[in-house]
Amino acid sequence: MSDSFSLINAVSARRDVAQSAARQATDQAKLDKARETAISFEGVTLGELLQPMFDTVDTSDNAFGGGAAEKQFRSLQVLEMGKEIARGGGIGIADSVYRQILAMQEKASS
Repeated sequence: MSDSFSLINAVSARRDVAQSAARQATDQAKLDKARETAISFEGVTLGELLQPMFDTVDTSDNAFGGGAAEKQFRSLQVLEMGKEIARGGGIGIADSVYRQILAMQEKASS
């Protein structure tokens, strides 16, 4: 009879460990998604902040600049610059946004 209890306890312990691991994986995935969202937000924000600077640059007299194509794709280039700055550590916007996302998630779950 004690073997039965031992077996039940072992199965229960394994189930608890598996559930805990699954919960930790889900929590980590949520944290990763929140961090990714915060970095993306910072990238777009930096792109929008950089846009006026690039709007005032005159590249028409440059041998490698100017033209309709550059004007057409300039906004995309600036947006990608903002994303790269954010991926490289940014200026701290992502950290603040990340903390706010976590606070909002915690408030919603309680």
